[in-house]
Amino acid sequence: MLIKSSNNNRISENEVTDPNVYHSRRDILKKLGFLGAGTLLSTNAQANPFGWFSKKDSVQFETTPLDFENSSIKLNEPVQKLTEQGVATSYNNFYEFGTSKSAPKEKGQELTVNPWLLEIGGLVENPITLNYEDLLKRFTLEERIYRLRCVEAWSMVIPWIGFELSNILKEAKPLGSAKYVSFQTLYRPEQMPGQNSRFLGGGIDYPYVEGLRLDEAMHPLTLLSVGMYGETLPPQNGAPVRLVLPWKYGFKSIKSLVKIELTEKEPPTTWNILAANEYGFYANVNPNVDHPRWSQARERRIMGSGLNSHKRIDTQMFNGYDEVASMYSNMDLTRYY
Repeated sequence: MLIKSSNNNRISENEVTDPNVYHSRRDILKKLGFLGAGTLLSTNAQANPFGWFSKKDSVQFETTPLDFENSSIKLNEPVQKLTEQGVATSYNNFYEFGTSKSAPKEKGQELTVNPWLLEIGGLVENPITLNYEDLLKRFTLEERIYRLRCVEAWSMVIPWIGFELSNILKEAKPLGSAKYVSFQTLYRPEQMPGQNSRFLGGGIDYPYVEGLRLDEAMHPLTLLSVGMYGETLPPQNGAPVRLVLPWKYGFKSIKSLVKIELTEKEPPTTWNILAANEYGFYANVNPNVDHPRWSQARERRIMGSGLNSHKRIDTQMFNGYDEVASMYSNMDLTRYY
């Protein structure tokens, strides 16, 4: 089942998409049920295995400017558009495939995602292992349109498909001693060339790891995504399952997950290990705390690849998702960045 999700700080699709396209897409989603992921998915990586719809059911997702005048979402820009799918799937950071923005798409297409196992364990009463079909069918899927803010001071607006991480964690039943959640990316050097070389892989010791406090992991905005733009995730965007944390810098949204573990102590995180003075554990979007080498006060919103498709806008605290602020009310966010 695929449903839409609404929230004051989540951008609804009918606000960013032409109405004719929006209603056509809704009809497709109504017909989908569990059918699309289970029967339309090819296993041949060269034959676009990550398509959620068949060619017969596909539609062109055109975008139109979003008027915020009567919206509860307040951004310091006059218009907003959904980032073009082709841009969001070709301009990526995924150092497992290389450090250039084009490397993940160019080198990631050989990644195989079925079979797949995602293990949830650690300080839990009920350890869980999900296979590929579980990821697509076991939980009710939602489509949520979130702003994505990269620590490099660029941003996009992306429609993700997935389910709240809390759904899995509740089933796993965290023990009282659990205070944090750690995450680990797939380690498969034969298909991820960046993992074979510290030079190609940005100097990272793989596998890539990330972490959250338990309350952050349980927050309703925290999404495990299995798709985007009406399709399952392509490898360059973290197939088959990734984390999406819209109020944090993009490097926290770890891709191609294979392990989730609940812990008592704060877990290590890859970029904090690599450069602790530049990348903190929390990594909340904060225009008042600059990166040591550039300002975080403004960002470059990427909407497409054509002329005038980028806009310079002011960055908002927590990327505009104010409902998370209470989790950090007693913290010095210039220290715990």
